[in-house]
Amino acid sequence: MADIVLEHLTKRYPNGVEAVKDLTLEVPDEKLLVLVGPSGCGKTTALRMIAGLEEISSGDLYIGGKRVNDVLERDRDIAMVFQNYALYPHMTVAQNIGFSLKLSRRPRKEVRQRVRETAELLGLEELLDRRPKQLSGGQRQRVAMGRAIIRQPQAFLMDEPLSNLDAQLRVQMRGEIEALQKRLGVTTVYVTHDQVEAMTMGDQIAVLRDGVLQQVGHPTDVYDDPANLFVAGFIGSPQMNLAQATIGARDGGFAVRLGDATLSIPEEVARQQGLERWRDRTVIVGIRPEDLRQRRDGEASAALGATVDRIEALGASLLVHFAVNAPPARTEGIAAATGEHGLDEVPLIGHEGAWFAAAFEPRSAVRTGDQIDVSIDSRRLHFFDPETEASIRPTA
Repeated sequence: MADIVLEHLTKRYPNGVEAVKDLTLEVPDEKLLVLVGPSGCGKTTALRMIAGLEEISSGDLYIGGKRVNDVLERDRDIAMVFQNYALYPHMTVAQNIGFSLKLSRRPRKEVRQRVRETAELLGLEELLDRRPKQLSGGQRQRVAMGRAIIRQPQAFLMDEPLSNLDAQLRVQMRGEIEALQKRLGVTTVYVTHDQVEAMTMGDQIAVLRDGVLQQVGHPTDVYDDPANLFVAGFIGSPQMNLAQATIGARDGGFAVRLGDATLSIPEEVARQQGLERWRDRTVIVGIRPEDLRQRRDGEASAALGATVDRIEALGASLLVHFAVNAPPARTEGIAAATGEHGLDEVPLIGHEGAWFAAAFEPRSAVRTGDQIDVSIDSRRLHFFDPETEASIRPTA
């Protein structure tokens, strides 16, 4: 097996368009890294440069410590799984899986044995004599995986392999792919636009936007500590609530004024976030839906007064949508990237404030039109610079 290292990788087309810009990443040996981002962000181009299907304009690519910029695709010892499976329709499952071994003129006995072992690994033993048109989408994907596995490559590259499957099968298959990758211990780069896949599958995720790396890290770290507004809005479903707010003083400490609410900020939070220099200045504040809840009667916590506009019953939670009397956080790109209510649009006619969602308990007695108080966990607030859109950090 081998690690994969990208050093300042750039892809520049003849018309001057840069699809990938100065990308530096390391995929450790036996780990799975997910490249995630909206359509057109450069993730598939980056994968194709690793595969040798796209020429590298500048930078260096190393696989197993060897610089491979000028090494042909067939000599890089990697296997790629495509979005459309790319199976040969006239061949059986066994022939599709063993095709690469046949090309390399391996003995028939060895081919049969390795095809059988691969089929057992993927639960395809009973399907070896069928052709692709006789298989379900999930079975076809397993065959495509088998064709990659049988080569015993240094690394797997997967380009949105589950995008053609229905929602339930996607959940099943991503669990199977993750378990298989761990069992085989093969270094893997997995491309997807689905941030749920990224969060659930990767040892690390790398978020791209317009060809530029925004953040890389463990999925939980990226979710809990986004580097900028784009990552905050893109990672998470439903996305993070964002609005303009002002940092002020309260009882000798700090507070954030968000619309009609003033929320005290614990001293350790203010210190960790580096809010001292933002006193009396506008920031963008973010809070995830699961960190909002309905305030109970008699509870003294700070809350937002809200009128319930829309409710979505998701089973595990009740997603309650409401307007906040605070200016929306206007930033480019998140609405198009997520396909959800954008931060640049105002979903309520005649309302100029921000649009929030709260994940309540699934059996909460909340109805459309209700006047409610929504408590905010101020320890879970995120703060961003409205000019640079970067997360606010303490100065060194």
